[in-house]
Amino acid sequence: MVFKRLLGSLGVGGPSVDTVLHLGAVAPGGAVAGQVHLQGGNADFTIEHVTLELVARVEAEYDEGEAEGMVAFHQHVVAGGFRLAEGEHRSVPFSFTLPWETPITELYGQALGIVLGVRTELGVAGAKDKGDLDPLAVRPLPAQEAILEALGQLGFGFKSTDLELGRIGGTGQQLPFYQEIELTPAPQYAHQVNEIEVTFLAGPAGLEVVLEADKRGGFFSEGHDTLNRYTVGHHDTDRTDWNAEVDGWIRRLVEHRASHGSYGHAGGALFAQGGHGHKGEYGHGGHHGDGHHSGPGMGTVAAAGAAGLAVGVVGGMVAAEVVDEVGDFFEGDEEGEDEGDEG
Repeated sequence: MVFKRLLGSLGVGGPSVDTVLHLGAVAPGGAVAGQVHLQGGNADFTIEHVTLELVARVEAEYDEGEAEGMVAFHQHVVAGGFRLAEGEHRSVPFSFTLPWETPITELYGQALGIVLGVRTELGVAGAKDKGDLDPLAVRPLPAQEAILEALGQLGFGFKSTDLELGRIGGTGQQLPFYQEIELTPAPQYAHQVNEIEVTFLAGPAGLEVVLEADKRGGFFSEGHDTLNRYTVGHHDTDRTDWNAEVDGWIRRLVEHRASHGSYGHAGGALFAQGGHGHKGEYGHGGHHGDGHHSGPGMGTVAAAGAAGLAVGVVGGMVAAEVVDEVGDFFEGDEEGEDEGDEG
């Protein structure tokens, strides 16, 4: 076993730690399990706490431009309050529940390029030190996969995905960021929209699905964005004709022609048009329709040809290094962390 040496506050000769995650992808709301292996240093140490953090690379938009940084969005204390003898090897098993809104990092087994993982923090003698980022694979929930599969079969293609700092107004969003999955339009919609963006906000009962259309401008008008939100239960998956359901969502979204920044009804759902392509900025609620549509149709999800969006998925290596801190919103300010509450 090769241990990852901790540097910085614990110094050379201090204890080292290696976290090993159980193999396989985990769905949001599922259990993340593994073991933390501790190796004693050149003296006895009191281990105050062993804490696992879920960390993701997130983008933020400011008036001056864009920035990136790592955001810790969940913590789980594995152990603490014990003596680690000189040279002692100790393994501590753990299991914790993945937050429902955790972004998905793979689709049909192919990596999406999202940087997300588990980082281990060791507290010794009032000092804290963190190990490397262990990549965590997160697969879609059945309802998420069914909706993405339907989009693929309707002709939409995967373009990219990223994590955006901010909150979507009118939703039950819990995390300080959300995932945008950007899709190229199906041929039948290519003359109306540049791209479609999908955001899933999962919870114990189901999903909020936020759709955003980056619309093409006409000869005498500028392009603008249209957003809509739908709710889907986790148990709707097997009794919904998702191709028909999702096609109806997209059709109502792109055909809505209300004036820029106004509200109107279409098909019983409330739409709102935002003035920019982002659902929300950090500290400000985004503007979009908070109406929703729910209720499954008849039929089942088409299971054949599971390629769909997978054809367009570009596999990406999930970086194990943490990028530089950016701004006060990102958790790279170690001094600020040490001075604040750990919770």
